[in-house]
Amino acid sequence: MIVDLKYGNSTIPLEYPQTPNFKGVLYPAEAAALKNPAAEVDQSLATPIDSIPLAEMARGCKNVVIVISDITRPVPNRMLLPVIIAQLEKAGLSADSISILIATGIHRPNEGAELEKLVGADIATNYRIINHMSKQDEDMVLVGHIGDGVPALVNRHYVDADLKILTGFIEPHMWAGFSGGRKSILPGISSVKTLEFMHGPEMVAHPQTRYGALDGNPFHEAGLAIMAKAGADFIVNVTLDTSKRVTGVFSGHPVNAHLAGVAFLSQHCMKVLDAPLDFVVTTNSGAPLDCNLYQTAKGLSGVSAATRDGGVILIASECPEGFGSDEYREVFEYATSPQEFIDKVMNKEFYVPDQWCAQETYQVMTKKEVWLHTDGITADTLRRFHFHPVADISQAVEQLLERFGNDARWAIVPDGPMLILDVNSH
Repeated sequence: MIVDLKYGNSTIPLEYPQTPNFKGVLYPAEAAALKNPAAEVDQSLATPIDSIPLAEMARGCKNVVIVISDITRPVPNRMLLPVIIAQLEKAGLSADSISILIATGIHRPNEGAELEKLVGADIATNYRIINHMSKQDEDMVLVGHIGDGVPALVNRHYVDADLKILTGFIEPHMWAGFSGGRKSILPGISSVKTLEFMHGPEMVAHPQTRYGALDGNPFHEAGLAIMAKAGADFIVNVTLDTSKRVTGVFSGHPVNAHLAGVAFLSQHCMKVLDAPLDFVVTTNSGAPLDCNLYQTAKGLSGVSAATRDGGVILIASECPEGFGSDEYREVFEYATSPQEFIDKVMNKEFYVPDQWCAQETYQVMTKKEVWLHTDGITADTLRRFHFHPVADISQAVEQLLERFGNDARWAIVPDGPMLILDVNSH
């Protein structure tokens, strides 16, 4: 049998045997793609969830900020923005009163040809576009405090706007439960000083900070708290299938519209198994998500709960950007072993921005082996940081079947974290 694993902008064909306890090639149970997504967005703006129509809300506003996701997320900004802007201009707002704020979190800015790819040449040329820069203190405003006095510092351009619109897409998220909604603000347009709390070791280690969980999830609750303090008037969130086509549009109330999208998506993206797997073959969902090792934590976390302690996660992630940043590369120097890394993080022996995804990776690695196929990082470097490098995935599957036996429980997840695996605890 052959299956195509998502990898960068292409796929890797994996030849695999059908063994007695093979649990299958597991895909999300996807909703149908919308035939005319732009028309659906337009209709959604006019008949939003628990909100007045966007055009009515915009009437009389002096300026508006539209928050969009950056280039690392497959949000269809080039389709969404013209529809949203048309509604705003119909309400009397001029082009020079509309700003687009790119929610980079702590990622690099999107500029030049990359910006045109993100929003389209017309919007890149004719509208004010701002990259959020999380380390520029002068761009932040203190909107209040959350938790035990943690400062909620949010982008000034957003806070000062008359009308605040959040856009994005909803997918399972390894800490927030699901992306979208409040996540556009935290971490999207918050200060790195606030993110030190949101991505702090206790938060990442919390048992409810995980895929698919909103109730009792401290990451989700902190996001809601900061959104309440910074303000948000309207959201436009979409759901996507594994081909990045729009399957649903959820506009309106910043909390309720997001929850409606989560309820819709939950029917399709979670799979519960009856017992843990000995090993699993997965991906990081291909481009743009498998751009670096930082993002690859998502694919690992997506199948970790369904992989038994002592088992193996074999993941394909292209990583054309290598580790993702110089800072992230630096984090791994503390990884003398997976457990020692976790001990150092929890004891706060160091703090490096970006350490949170390394913590997630090594939390997995303390209990399971991680076998990685990538073109972006050398085999020697992977070994040094406790990954098992894989040159040929089909051969690696053969090795794993030799190790765990022909009766091994295993599965293939070609779309990575677009499908989240769990195990029935009853």
